[in-house]
Amino acid sequence: MPFSPSTFRPFAAQQEDLVEIARKDRRRVLTLPRGADFSSNDYLALAGDEQLKRAVRAAMDRAVPLGAGGSRLLRGNHAEHELLEEEAARFFGSESTIFFANGYTANSALLATLPQRGDAIFHDELVHASAHEGMRLSRAVRFGVTHNDADAFADALARWRQSNPTGTAWIAVETLYSMDGDRAPLGALAELADRHGAILLADDAHATGVFGEGGRGLADSLAGRDNAIVLRTCGKALGSEGALLCGPRVMRDHLVNRARAFIFSTAPSPLIASCVREALRIVEDEPERRSALAELMSYGADRLAPFGVSASGSQIMPLVLGDDARTMQLAQNLREAGFDIRGIRPPTVPVGTSRLRISLTLNIGKPQIDALADTLSEIL
Repeated sequence: MPFSPSTFRPFAAQQEDLVEIARKDRRRVLTLPRGADFSSNDYLALAGDEQLKRAVRAAMDRAVPLGAGGSRLLRGNHAEHELLEEEAARFFGSESTIFFANGYTANSALLATLPQRGDAIFHDELVHASAHEGMRLSRAVRFGVTHNDADAFADALARWRQSNPTGTAWIAVETLYSMDGDRAPLGALAELADRHGAILLADDAHATGVFGEGGRGLADSLAGRDNAIVLRTCGKALGSEGALLCGPRVMRDHLVNRARAFIFSTAPSPLIASCVREALRIVEDEPERRSALAELMSYGADRLAPFGVSASGSQIMPLVLGDDARTMQLAQNLREAGFDIRGIRPPTVPVGTSRLRISLTLNIGKPQIDALADTLSEIL
């Protein structure tokens, strides 16, 4: 049938998709923060910290611009970008770093660019959506592997190597998973990388600033390896925005030359680079922030575990409920009671695992945890 303008309905497919999402009770809407912070990733309460504000004011006083004005390969490269990358490389013990506007872009650019045709990417089945986006654009084949199962990674790598003796294997994991709060078996995966000629890609987004010597994250053990790249985001515990990819210099040089998300994007704000530099200094100089958060984790586990909240050993403590509608209703009830807790549904988490994602930050304290426990005892 020929096209007829009279029957054309703009955005019909999108409207139908939204109706289907709503039918499944999974339609997302934006809501403003309200109540005690049990949902953000501002783990060290740096997002509104006066030291970061002063660092930005000082940068403005020395004429650091808000906008970069172009990509870094044109006129957008600023001294603040390069200072941040130099300081971050020293701080994290890597040969080089490269600064991206956010973690999603950095992770997707990494996986879209570095693995080559003939390579294979072995990724944890729960790895972040940004990794999936990069793999979708990659020329390498990809294999999902059972979550946090080092033996499953070993088997998958061994099978692939039998018929692929020359390609590079890439292992993509998160060090601390954002929806479950559990940790990857990094030591075992690093050993597998050595044995099978693989490069380990570790997304340390939710551990940077919170764990490790001097707040260097759970991936601190990978520092200096020539077969590891670590993503460290700046918009979570570091209280700002952006992301740093830390690894060998060839990583940086190849991304500068081949990563379309880097080449064709306006550079991150130089002011934000100044802010991240200050955040790294705070993380190193104020270990008491990590100690205070660790104490909250322990206290929160004791107080909330009786209600089914997972004592994950981290600041991320999910209450898995399973049913989508019940999850969202409980989240609404908790917000009305003064607690900013968000419900998480598929496809963000696997079907049947809808949950309340409870996040502990230094924006709250023990009294708020006690109040949350009291409220959970009433509504569950």
